[in-house]
Amino acid sequence: MVRQGSLLASRHSPLASGPGCEVSLVPPVSIVRPPGLTMRWLPARCLLRPPRRPLAAPPRRRSSGPGRRWLLTTPIFYVNGPPHIGHLYSALLADALHRHRGLLRPGPGRLATGTDEHGLKIQQAAAAAGTSPPELCAQVSGLFRDLFCRAAVSFTDFIRTTEPRHRRAVQCFWAALQDRGLLYKDFYEGWYCTPDECFLTQAQITERPDAQGRPCKVSLESGHQVHWTKEENYMFKLSEFQEPLQKWLQGNRHVISPEPFYQVVRRWLEEDLPDLSVSRERSRLQWGIPVPGDSTQTIYVWVDALVNYLTVAGYPDAHHAWWPTAHHVVGKDILKFHAIYWPALLMAVGLDPPEQICVHSHWTVHGQKMSKSLGNVVDPVACFKQYTVDGFRYFLLRQGVPERDCDYYEEKVIKLVNSELADALGGLLNRCTASSINPSGIYPHFSESCFRKGSDHVDVEPSGRALAEDYELVASVDHLPLQVTDYFEHFQIYKALESIVACVRQTNGFFQRHAPWKLCRDNPAEKCWLDTVLHVTLECLRIYGILLQPVIPATADKLLSRLAVKPEERTFTDLTFLPRYHGKPSPFEGRRLGPDMGTLFPRLETPGRRRMETKGLRP
Repeated sequence: MVRQGSLLASRHSPLASGPGCEVSLVPPVSIVRPPGLTMRWLPARCLLRPPRRPLAAPPRRRSSGPGRRWLLTTPIFYVNGPPHIGHLYSALLADALHRHRGLLRPGPGRLATGTDEHGLKIQQAAAAAGTSPPELCAQVSGLFRDLFCRAAVSFTDFIRTTEPRHRRAVQCFWAALQDRGLLYKDFYEGWYCTPDECFLTQAQITERPDAQGRPCKVSLESGHQVHWTKEENYMFKLSEFQEPLQKWLQGNRHVISPEPFYQVVRRWLEEDLPDLSVSRERSRLQWGIPVPGDSTQTIYVWVDALVNYLTVAGYPDAHHAWWPTAHHVVGKDILKFHAIYWPALLMAVGLDPPEQICVHSHWTVHGQKMSKSLGNVVDPVACFKQYTVDGFRYFLLRQGVPERDCDYYEEKVIKLVNSELADALGGLLNRCTASSINPSGIYPHFSESCFRKGSDHVDVEPSGRALAEDYELVASVDHLPLQVTDYFEHFQIYKALESIVACVRQTNGFFQRHAPWKLCRDNPAEKCWLDTVLHVTLECLRIYGILLQPVIPATADKLLSRLAVKPEERTFTDLTFLPRYHGKPSPFEGRRLGPDMGTLFPRLETPGRRRMETKGLRP
C-alpha cells in the first residue's frame, strides 16, 4: 500500500511512564546496552524493549508550589548554518522564564538547549563545504554554545544529538514504539522538503519559478523546493491518536500559549491525521541514527530531534524526576512537530506529554524575512558589540510579541534602549544617588509624618508633601511584582517589561515633581521630606532591579550593588516594597550605598553620529 506524505502536529495524552529498557540484539547491529540490563537474542529484529504497561488515567495538573521541579527547553537548533537573532530570541525567552522561576520559587530547575545534528540537510551541507558531517556539526554547534554563553543564557544542559547518551535514548524510544505495535513497514511517497526535513501534502505546496525561471514545486509555508520521493519506510500509527489528542487539547486550554496558537492546533486536529513516516532509506541518508535491527533504514530526523527533551531528563533510566515537568519554548514554524507529533509519540510509549508549549513568532528585518539571498541575516554577536549584551537582550524581549512577527532595525534598538535603560532607569539612579543630593551616601530614613499611610490620603499634609499622584505610585509599585509574575506565567514577557517601564516613568515623575535638589538640608522639616523622597525612589529602584534580573542580569546586578542590596536579598521573597510606609522596619534604612560604578547603562550612538565621528566631523 502506498501512502501520501503529510505534515501535521499535535500534543499530549493520558499515559503513564515506563521503567528502564530491556535490551535484545541481533548481529551485526551494535546497540549500547543500558547498565544493569539483560541481553537476549531475538530472531528477526534488534530492539531495545521496555516492558508493556497498561495505559493510565489522564495526568493531573501538578501543583506549582515551592520546591517543585521545572524543566525549560529551547528547540535544539539545526547546524546547517550559524546562529541568527531568531535562534537567540528563542534562547532568551527560555532563559528569562528560567531565571524568573528561580527567583520566584527557589527549587530544582533546569534549562536545556543544544543542537540538532542529523539529517539529509547536514549531510548535503557538509559535502558542499568539503568537510565531514562530524566536523561541520562540531564547528557550528560550537558557535551556538559560544553565542549562548556570551548572551548570558543560563543553560544547565547543552545537548548535541550526536552524543552517545542521545543515541541510546532514541534507540530505546524506538523500541518502545515497536514493542507497542505502533510501527509498521510500508511504501511511502509524497513531496519531500529537504531543508525542512519533512513530507508535505498536495495542499501544502505550490508552484513557483526557480532562479532560472523554470517552474518548480515549493512549500507554501517555507518557500523551499520540494521533490517527489517514493521509498519503503517505517510508519508510525499517528492516525490512532487523533481522538485522544483532541480530548487532551480540549481539557488543557493553557497547554499551548499564546491562545491563537492553541486555536491553530485545534483546527489542525479537525483534519485527518494520516500515519507518519518515521524513517528514511539508509542509502539516501547515512548521517543519522540507524533503525535498530534494520541496517537499511535511518530514524527520521524529527523523531531523533524530539527525543532530545527526554534525553536531557535522563531517559530511559532517570527521567521520572523531571518528566513531564517540561515547558518547551518553540518557534511557530515547528509548532506542528511539537503540538501533534511529539505528544502522540509520547502517548504511544506510555509517557505524559510536556506541561506546556510556549510558541513565539519570527523576526523580520526592515519588514522582510531574513534570508541569505537577501543578505539581511542579523549576526547576534555584532549586535552585542553595538548595543551591549543586556541592551540587545532587553530589546528582543521588550519588543518581541509571541503572537506576531516583530521587526528589527538599528534605529529602533537605539531609540528604545536609550529611552528606557539609559535615560529612564539609569538617569533615575544617577540622580538619586548623586553626592549633591545624597552627600552621606546612605539609604535615607523614611518619615511617616511626611508620607502618612491611610485611605484618607486626600487630606494628607496640606503643604502638599505627599500628593495623590505619590500614593498612586506607591500602589502601582506595590502591585508590580504580582503583575510581572502573572505576565511571565502567561508567556507575556514584553508586557511585564511594559509594566516595569511604566512604573519607572512614574518614579521619575515623582522625583521631578518634588525636586529634592531644591530642598535645604539645613532645614529639619525639608531634610525630613528630602530623605523621604530619596527613600521612596531608592525603594522603587530596588524593586525594579530585582524584577529586571531575568531580562538584563548584568545591569540589574550593577543597579542592586549600587543600592547595597546583598545577593541573598534579591529573590522575589525580598520584594516587600516600602516597609516603613506600612509601619514595619526596613533592613535598608541607614545602610551605606554600594560603590559608584559610573553610568548604569551607556547611551548608544545613532548610526548618523557614528558615521560623522568616523570621518572626523562633529554632529
